Amino acid sequence: MGIVVKQSAINTVIIFLGFAIGGINVLFLYTHFLNEDYYGLINFLLSTANILMPLMVLGMQHTIIKFYSAYKTKQEKDQFLTTALILPLVIIIPLAFVGSLAYETISNWISDENPIIKPYTKYIFMVAVFMGYFEVFYAFSRIQLQSVFGNFVKEVFARVLTTLLLFAVYFKLIDDVQFIYAMVIVYGLRMLIMMFYAFKLYAPRFIFKIPDNSKQVLLYSFYIIMAGSAGSILLDIDKFMIPQMEQIAKVAYYSVGIYIASVIGIPYRAMQQIIIPLTAKELNENNLKEVNNLYKKSSITLLIAGGLLFLLINLNVNDLYNLINKPEYSVGVIIVLMISVSELYKLALSTNGAILSNSKYYKVFFYFSIAMALSVILLNRWLIKAIGINGAALATLLVVVVFSTFKVFYLKKKMDMQPFTVNTLKLLGLILAIFLLFYFVELPFHPIIAIVLKSAVITVLYVFAVFRMNISEEVNVLLNRYLKK
Repeated sequence: MGIVVKQSAINTVIIFLGFAIGGINVLFLYTHFLNEDYYGLINFLLSTANILMPLMVLGMQHTIIKFYSAYKTKQEKDQFLTTALILPLVIIIPLAFVGSLAYETISNWISDENPIIKPYTKYIFMVAVFMGYFEVFYAFSRIQLQSVFGNFVKEVFARVLTTLLLFAVYFKLIDDVQFIYAMVIVYGLRMLIMMFYAFKLYAPRFIFKIPDNSKQVLLYSFYIIMAGSAGSILLDIDKFMIPQMEQIAKVAYYSVGIYIASVIGIPYRAMQQIIIPLTAKELNENNLKEVNNLYKKSSITLLIAGGLLFLLINLNVNDLYNLINKPEYSVGVIIVLMISVSELYKLALSTNGAILSNSKYYKVFFYFSIAMALSVILLNRWLIKAIGINGAALATLLVVVVFSTFKVFYLKKKMDMQPFTVNTLKLLGLILAIFLLFYFVELPFHPIIAIVLKSAVITVLYVFAVFRMNISEEVNVLLNRYLKK
């Protein structure tokens, strides 16, 4: 676990830094510097591109991680990586051609309720390609067990450039329209930087020959494309569907709430960069005992970290919105709570998805993903019409809880693995108790002072309780080490 702990720790710092910069952008700069319609528009464009991204690169970022460690010789590896780079062009080039012919029809359809979208439709495709190839090159570095630089480019680099562009808008160096164009360039630049780094780590000799196990690779890619697309739908379909039924400015209000809640997922995002390739490697070597060990240990560790973030966010959310000082955005309070619960549950499942998608049962991961995507689309259509943007958050919560539970039972039945222990129940009880204890506590101070004071008390109480209850041996060893220092 040494390399996992080391790179996860560095990645956690990077992701927290990225989220801090992103938080400044989302909560203050976007909301005050950019017109809310254009803020909604950029969220719509990026979310739609993210939905298309797995299709653009045929899920190759996952295929690389799944199969790379199974090849033994350099020639086999180079042959495989060449295929992974070239194959996406088989879909990108025809789609670009068809998209150019049907551009008017497509742009009219997605901009029916909000005409502001129409001139920017073509950039959705471009950004999707940039995002897709970034992930492919990032996978190149992850299979070399080097995730830190790519994580920095993904989490920090783009957000720093976004900050600079938002200040450029504020100082009238560029306008809202030019900001949209500049963001497209940022995603292209991000992809190029990742490409140069990936080839610096490992430059494959280009061998234009299909791998011997091409049938297995293509079959896996097909399922992962669909599963990846379904996963992207689950994450971003709400921001695509809201403008079809509501004013595009409401995407901005919704996105702020989603961003605040997504902070809870930081520990998993940090750990997954290195633990997913390791899980794939252990599964390829049929070392199920180590896979189960990673499953259980990562679950309780992630839940401890996510539990603290859940409490800090939801017990300070009113002060946080007061700090934003934009009353129209405060509709997101309940959105934060619902998405927070779904994020916490996903943390508890830790490597569940990685085990399914990299095992011989990967096909069922596809079926789960498709069912989740269809469910969230239907629920969004119903609930957004019924209760507005809160309905989008509720749809996500319901789908995550129901289908994630199914996946836990399936993995237990097929591989006799499940992540939960008695300590999981103790920890959930602790989180609920502290949440109820502080939920109605509002301090009569400036929001910053109130957030700092309440966070300090909650953190000390939570960490002390986790330590005394001995919920995780690894966490207690870590705490003892720092307490001695």
